[in-house]
Amino acid sequence: QVQVVESGGGLVQPGGSLRLSCAASGSIFDIRTMAWYRQTPGKQRELVAEISSGSTNYADSVKGRFTISRDNARNTMYLQMNSLQPEDTAVYYCNMDLRPSAWRDVYYLYWGEGTQVTVSS
Repeated sequence: QVQVVESGGGLVQPGGSLRLSCAASGSIFDIRTMAWYRQTPGKQRELVAEISSGSTNYADSVKGRFTISRDNARNTMYLQMNSLQPEDTAVYYCNMDLRPSAWRDVYYLYWGEGTQVTVSS
């Protein structure tokens, strides 16, 4: 069984910072791409940032403010969010393209349940 769990959300004032974490546990052989998405009520889930071995990609709306990173030894990904604005308010989800077994070369996409980020004065 594989679990992916986000943490680190909360309430922050405009201009503030938060650091989100996403940790995978259970049967893990390899993780390829890790990504952060966010969603607000009535809107589609949108990609915020993604990271694979050696490369990162960001939504234009967060470039220069957010930084994605990963710790492969801990099967964990982070999202450092600086200069937060009210429009960053959303539920943030992580996903991981993960291979559970050494015996089967099959990857699955696992999602966490989300963590709320609220930017408000």
